[in-house]
Amino acid sequence: MSFRRRLVLSCGAAVAFVVVVGSALAYWVVRDTLHAELDRALERQVMERPLIAAGRTGVAAPAPEDVITQAPRAFVTVIRAEAGADDIPPSLDVDEDVRAVAEGRKEPFFASRESDGVRVRVFVGRTGDGMTLLAARPLTEIDSALGTLRYALGALALLGIALAVVLARLAMRAAVRPVSELTTTAEHVASTRDLTRRIDARGDDELARLATAFNTMLEALDRSQRAQKQLVADASHELRTPLTSLRTNLEVLARGGPPDPGDRERLRTDLVLQLEELTGLVGDLTELARDEELEIEDVRFDALIASAVERASRHAPGITYVSELEPTLVNGVPARLDRAVSNLLDNAAKYGAERSVVDVRLRDGELTVRDRGPGIPDEDLAHVFDRFYRADAARGRPGSGLGLAIVRQVAETHGGTVTAEAAAGGGALLRLRLPVLSASS
Repeated sequence: MSFRRRLVLSCGAAVAFVVVVGSALAYWVVRDTLHAELDRALERQVMERPLIAAGRTGVAAPAPEDVITQAPRAFVTVIRAEAGADDIPPSLDVDEDVRAVAEGRKEPFFASRESDGVRVRVFVGRTGDGMTLLAARPLTEIDSALGTLRYALGALALLGIALAVVLARLAMRAAVRPVSELTTTAEHVASTRDLTRRIDARGDDELARLATAFNTMLEALDRSQRAQKQLVADASHELRTPLTSLRTNLEVLARGGPPDPGDRERLRTDLVLQLEELTGLVGDLTELARDEELEIEDVRFDALIASAVERASRHAPGITYVSELEPTLVNGVPARLDRAVSNLLDNAAKYGAERSVVDVRLRDGELTVRDRGPGIPDEDLAHVFDRFYRADAARGRPGSGLGLAIVRQVAETHGGTVTAEAAAGGGALLRLRLPVLSASS
């Protein structure tokens, strides 16, 4: 059963329940109101002495055949505790309950009886001077009115339920249209892998928010897919050159290598360097492609930077790192943060001037790394964090072009940002800002 049909049936069932309950309550109120009016009329007739004056002397009240008629006439007679009443219809004989009222053993009461196949409403009561009277009146008119009311309410209930189902079907058709569009779009994406399809989200209700969220999800998937394809294409391009060079050198070695021992040593050195470069490139690609959930913890960012600066000093002995680190606590993955900081320091050492100084400062959750190299051209500032981007001045230097891209990825996954700018007095200034749990000077 479709979602729309379930909604229509649910609405129809709810309306049917309300209509049936409402009709039953209306019938019950009308029935009790009519019976109450009839009971009050019978009670008034019993309490009005002129109507039963003849009955006090033993003279019969209206004949029994007048009791059961279509006209709203009442039969009233005197009840004698010792003998009953001669003028009451046989079907309304004085029973034990009536005698109990006449003898004072029971309170006056109303009851529904039958007389010659016709339902009769009976009241047995006592007047102020101690006389016990029985009043009876046919229920023909009330039963006829209630029968008509039952037919009318039944017809109204059926008509209301049918109309409710029709209107619910029309309303559901408009209400679930966004759901139908969402289903169609999801099926289209699942079958064609086309992530450019979007849903027209209008309004601010739950369905509109669902459509907006679905569009956002498709947009994120589309960006992720395009980034994945771009990464594969760039990786293929970047891997082609070192693999070709490595294959050529291996083929030379397989044929015996150069005859000169010095040339053979240089060839082996080149192979080692190419393997190291290839290993670094594969490691960077793996780092960029990682998307698993890692354990997040509180990290002393200043201590992590100090350890990275110590390693960088050993790897680049010609560079002097000057650190000014403020105690800072951040929330993140230590290994990823360490990789990002190391890449910033390696980048500064690679593009800084020989025997120069690199300033490393951490304040208010912002890490700044400033080198004293040629700096970054203005046209390249917006692209230095892109994957495999190499400025013209950096194409002859070693590296994969992924170091700063990894820095940006780490910053974004930790809710931070990274930017590059020209430093005052020359060189480049890179800023890595992360959300801080606490910082103190």
